[in-house]
Amino acid sequence: MAKTSSVEKNKKVRKTVKRYAAQRKALKDLIMDQDKPIEERFRAQLKLAALPRNSAKVRIRNRCEVTGRPRAYYRKLGMSRIALRDLGSVGAIPGLVKSSW
Repeated sequence: MAKTSSVEKNKKVRKTVKRYAAQRKALKDLIMDQDKPIEERFRAQLKLAALPRNSAKVRIRNRCEVTGRPRAYYRKLGMSRIALRDLGSVGAIPGLVKSSW
């Protein structure tokens, strides 16, 4: 089980990303627009840099929904390999059978 503080910190980052997503997208579009004057694009770049660091999407860490484990994460299922195996062994995931031979 992951530390509760790490899981809560990641939830806080997700909330911050969601709050600033539209503002970041508008600034990035303005920066990438080659038709705008360079001064205006530079001002937009300064505004983007002034936003909180945790508002960037790359700061989010994918964590297992069951255990909070940060590694061996399956995006499609939203959980780690260990949690997937445990739930598969008890038959909690339909269609998944732990192989044995």
